[in-house]
Amino acid sequence: MHEPPDDEDFSEEAADSAQAMTASVPFESAGRRFDQVLAELFPDYSRSRLAEWIKSGQALLDGAVRRPRDAVRGGEEVTLAATPGIETDAQPEAIPLTIAYADADVLVLDKPAGLVVHPGAGNPRGTLVNALLHFDPKLAEVPRAGIVHRLDKDTSGLLVVARNLRAHAALVEQLSARAVHRQYVAVAMGPMIAGGSVDAPIGRHPSDRVRMAVVKNGRDAVTHYRVRERFRAHTLVECRLETGRTHQIRVHMAHIKHPLVGDPVYSRLANPRGATPELLAALRDFRRQALHAEKLAFAHPADGREVTVEAPLPADMQALLAVLREDTRQHAASGVHGGR
Repeated sequence: MHEPPDDEDFSEEAADSAQAMTASVPFESAGRRFDQVLAELFPDYSRSRLAEWIKSGQALLDGAVRRPRDAVRGGEEVTLAATPGIETDAQPEAIPLTIAYADADVLVLDKPAGLVVHPGAGNPRGTLVNALLHFDPKLAEVPRAGIVHRLDKDTSGLLVVARNLRAHAALVEQLSARAVHRQYVAVAMGPMIAGGSVDAPIGRHPSDRVRMAVVKNGRDAVTHYRVRERFRAHTLVECRLETGRTHQIRVHMAHIKHPLVGDPVYSRLANPRGATPELLAALRDFRRQALHAEKLAFAHPADGREVTVEAPLPADMQALLAVLREDTRQHAASGVHGGR
């Protein structure tokens, strides 16, 4: 996180580039904390960002620097000089992006499997953040280059990016309120009879820190799923996230004994009885979790209109489904039934 400048470092150049805004404190807010009132007066910015601006002297109360916890009297004039700051030190890289939707406030990307979202240990470069900074250098002024939720490296599909602070604050609020519709499609192991919901808390696995697990003291997690297509020994399911925990769909589907095909962490290769050679090869060669974020819907941060974006299944999942359909057809024609 970029550290806010000390008062004496808030230079004239920075002041010139700041977006100066004023507002009056309502009299009914008398006695409340300055940071709480500021958040209500300027809802386009996050509370943490506003608190930084108070501390740096960029948010003034009747022209004076105040602390976030100081009480207001009511009737004062607030002056806010909102100055963009560099939020990431990641370097831009010319990595191709598939843009499913774009305007001045948001981007929706169709991320390919294999692309890491954030730089980190072992992945300092070649990530989605690096690609975004090359596409739009001003994203360096938005936390996490505008990324407000993530997809696992080997999950494909849609991901929304905020292009400015106002959009970032609005989208984070929608995610926190569970108001963003996130729909996935996955290939699960085993035949499933019907859909349902998994309401089971998720946290770190007690003995394997790389894995997540359903644990009593985990964070609440809810996944709704329904059967979209049945195969002889697999099921195509549609999953809708109510919460957004790490590996949520992968953990929840494994928890109900239907792990995802190709998941290297939560499942193992299982060959259905009587599988065709083509199916055996397809299952063996599918080396990532068969999970795709196919639909996103959210309220536009500028005007509130609903934005709905869909992404087609990637080629590898389409090929896997074609083999599953053929295996099912062949066994139905021969009258042979199989399972895991």
